[in-house]
Amino acid sequence: MILRALALFTGLLIAGPALSQDVVILGEVHDNPAHHAEQAERVLELQPKAIVFEMLTEEQASKVTPELRGDQAKLAAALAWDESGWPDFAMYYPIFSAAPEARIYGAQVPRQAARSALSTGPAASFGPEAARYGLDRDLPPEEQTARETLQMEAHCNALPPEMLPGMVAIQRLRDAVLARTTVEALEATGGPVAVITGNGHARRDWGVPAYLTKVAPDLDIWVLGQTEDDSPLDGGFDMVTSAPAVERPDPCAAFQ
Repeated sequence: MILRALALFTGLLIAGPALSQDVVILGEVHDNPAHHAEQAERVLELQPKAIVFEMLTEEQASKVTPELRGDQAKLAAALAWDESGWPDFAMYYPIFSAAPEARIYGAQVPRQAARSALSTGPAASFGPEAARYGLDRDLPPEEQTARETLQMEAHCNALPPEMLPGMVAIQRLRDAVLARTTVEALEATGGPVAVITGNGHARRDWGVPAYLTKVAPDLDIWVLGQTEDDSPLDGGFDMVTSAPAVERPDPCAAFQ
C-alpha cells in the first residue's frame, strides 16, 4: 500500500507541469488500451475546457451532446464509430467522460480533402490560411526525405516511390488541421485544450506543436508521447511513457 501511494504521488509530480499549459497534446498508438487509459487519466487531472480529437470530423463533434456524454453506447451510435475504422470506442469513451464539461472538437481531414492533397499538395485543401501555416512552401529537403522514408516504412515498403510526396502532403495537411482546430478551441474556450492524436502528429519537430508554434508562438505547449515495450520514440516530446505492446495482426500482410 505504501509503495502504491508513493507511485501515485510520484506520478502526480511528473504529470504536474502539464497543468499550467495552454495546450496538452497526448499522443498514442491507436489500438493500445493502456495509452487511452493514460490519456483519460491526464484529461481527468487537467479538466480542459476543450478536447480536440484526431478521430472525429467537425460534423461528428457537433453531435456530442451533454446527454450522450453519459452513455457510451448512445454516443458511439451517434458518432457512427463502428463504421469509422478507428479501434474499439470502449478505449476512447473514458476520455470523453473524464471531462464532461469540455467542449469537443473534431479535426479529422475529410477524405476528399486528403485525396486532393495527395495530388495537388496541402495548401489548396487547407484553405485561405495555408500560407500562415507554411503549407504553401516545400519542406527542407532533409525533412522531406526523412518523412518519405517514414511513410515507406509505415506502409511496409510497398508504396510506389512516386506516391511518397503525396503521402507526406496528407500528413502535413492533417497536422495543420489539428493545429488550426486547436487554435479555434483556445479562442472559443480560453483553454486549456487537450489534443488526442497519434504519436506521429504529436511530435514536436514537425507535428502539431510545430504548427502551433508557428501561428501562436506565445502558447505554452506540453507533449506526451506513448510507446510500446520501451521502443525509442523520435520527434521530441516533453515526456515519453511506455506500455506493453498489444497483440495485433501482421500489418504488412495486406501488402503481400
